[in-house]
Order: sequence, then structure tokens, then C-alpha cells
Amino acid sequence: MKLIGLDRQTIRNGKNTKMRKVNSERSPQNERTPARKPDWLKLKIQASKEKIQVESVLHRLALHTVCTEASCPNLMECYSRKTATFLILGPYCTRRCTFCNVQHNAPLPPAEDEPQRVAEAVAALGLKHAVITSVTRDDLPDGGAGHFAAVIKAVRRFNPGTTVEVLIPDFQGDAGALRKVITAAPEVINHNVETVPRLYPEVRPQADYDRSLQLLQRVKAANPEILTKSGLMVGLGEREEELVRVLKDLRQAGCDLLTIGQYLAPSPRHHAVVEYVPPETFARYRRIGEELGFLHVAAGPFVRSSYQAAAALSTAEPNGGEDSCPLT
Repeated sequence: MKLIGLDRQTIRNGKNTKMRKVNSERSPQNERTPARKPDWLKLKIQASKEKIQVESVLHRLALHTVCTEASCPNLMECYSRKTATFLILGPYCTRRCTFCNVQHNAPLPPAEDEPQRVAEAVAALGLKHAVITSVTRDDLPDGGAGHFAAVIKAVRRFNPGTTVEVLIPDFQGDAGALRKVITAAPEVINHNVETVPRLYPEVRPQADYDRSLQLLQRVKAANPEILTKSGLMVGLGEREEELVRVLKDLRQAGCDLLTIGQYLAPSPRHHAVVEYVPPETFARYRRIGEELGFLHVAAGPFVRSSYQAAAALSTAEPNGGEDSCPLT
């Protein structure tokens, strides 16, 4: 086993002056970046034959995962448990959020056979709970909503009994587009608010906080049986009272499930880490979320949107799935 830091892609100790300058220009908080990672932000990573099997399935079916494209620190752990979060609609995003490591380029047309390929991968991996997300496709008339619906239907058709969770973009507030996903009736519809409203201009300049809350409200109004979910990153410069206000807003919007994790800058060009939040603070956030009435709260330094996805579903619905991305 090898003990490594999670932000291994960054240039250590600020030795690269040029990259440090670029980061400073993108992130006003750069001067507050913590000097070093704390011990709780290190993982023991070990390769496994299961990881190789997952990579083989993904390669054979020409599929992307957010695990790889977003440089998730838990890729090794999840692949070793033969789980992955599928990334549909190509690897190129039309937005430029300063926290995200997904590539920006001219997007390709949606692949018509992708729903079939995702369904085959779910079967090959034996997933009881499939998690599917996408890049943001503002270039498409419906933002890719119809493609999401096709993937959900294909997974169900070829994997009877498998539950489905989708992590969707905001579709630019298009209620008709959202309705396509709702009609496909996945068990969980996730849409992340990501951070507190004050930081949106820096972190999510093309997103809108109220629009995201409205999306969650619309899902519940259209089909109360669908569980709604959202997630936040901390360490971006938010204040605790701001984060608690967001949790209250999410509950008022009918959000059922919540994830809170530590932000880790993928590179010096991304928004700087302002704070490494200690585990005891995550424990407090989890208690606050539970007191507010969330059915399941996952909060911790390594938590990501697919953290214990099936476990969260099982908590909310006793007949939920069993597989998940276990340590995101």
C-alpha cells in the first residue's frame, strides 16, 4: 500500500510561480489557501483485480465515468468494489465552474447507442443501484434531458430490479426538459447546489441558486415518490451560518437526501481551497441536517455526490438497493 495525498495533481509547495499566478487570478481567496493538507485528507490506496475488471468493462463499452473525468479521490476504492458513476452525453462540459475538473471543449452530438451501452455495463458489473450523471449540455435544446430518460429506460429494461439515481444539471430552468426525466421515474433525482449563494459568481458563474432550488421543488410537486437529493462542497470560503441556511432552503424545497464533502482543488488553475474542514465539523453538519429532517445525510471529508448512494436509498426506502460508491 502507498499513502498519498488527495491533491496529488497540484504542484506542491507553490514552487511553480507561473501556475501560482494563474491560480491567484482565478481565485481571490488564493492567499488564504492552507499551507498543507491535514492527516485526515490522506488515503491508503491499493490496486485490485476488481478495478481492472471495471476499467475493462468501461473500455469495451466506450463509456465515461465522473470518477475519472472529475478526478474523484475515491476512484480506486469504488472501482475495487465494482461500482462507478456513469458520465453520459460526452466528456466535454459547456460551463466553466471554477471547482470542476471536467474538460471544456466543443461537445459532440449525443451517441444514440449510449443508453444501451450503459445498460450493458450495469449488467456486466452486477449493479443493484446505478448512478448516472452528465456534463452540462447547454448546447442541446432540452439540455440532454431526453437522453437521460432514454438511459433510465434502457437500464430498467435490461436490468429488472436495479434502482436508478440520476445527478442532473439544471437544464437552464426548462420545466419541460425536467419533466422528461421525471416521467422516466428514477428512484432518485439529484441536483447539487454545490455551495452557498454568495460564492456562486466565483464558483458557479453560469448557475443560479434559486433555479436549482426550484428544480428540486418541481420534482417533488410532479412526483412525490421520487426521492430528491442535493450536495455541497465545503472549504470554498463559506461561513457556517450560510451553509446552515442552505440546508434549510433545501428542506423547504422538499430535498430528502444530502451530501456534504471537502472541496479539493484539482489543479492550481481551479478555485483555491480556503479551508480544510475538520471531521468534527462534518459531524456537526450531519447532526444539523438530520435535525432538519433529511432522510439521510452523508457528511465527511471524502464525501461526494454518489457517496453510499444505495445506502442512502435504503435508509429512505427499506427496499432500496445494496451497492454504492462506498467512500466518496
